[in-house]
Amino acid sequence: MHLSHRNELEPYVTADGSTIREWAGPGYSPAQNMSMAEATVAPGAATTAHYHRKAEELYLVTAGHGRLRVDDVEREIAPGDCAVIPPGSVHKLWNTGPDDLVVVCCCSPAYS
Repeated sequence: MHLSHRNELEPYVTADGSTIREWAGPGYSPAQNMSMAEATVAPGAATTAHYHRKAEELYLVTAGHGRLRVDDVEREIAPGDCAVIPPGSVHKLWNTGPDDLVVVCCCSPAYS
């Protein structure tokens, strides 16, 4: 079994300013066919619109409030919401609240 704790994960900042902590995936855990990471978006910030050619992705909102756009559909998101993002769908997050927006992201096949 491989077990990791959030406090042990080395965060890094992406080009759009989001902070990422990678829990599981090829290269840093035994998981080979999926990956899981935490993305933190600061108040007033947004991610860059992007897509994954082959990966299906799940977003689980654990803190904060914001908006999520997947292709042409945009919705408000809050803790407890889970979004399924199909392969090839362009998606983007905005933090619309006063606190960090925190989303757990799972990809299959693994994010690369």
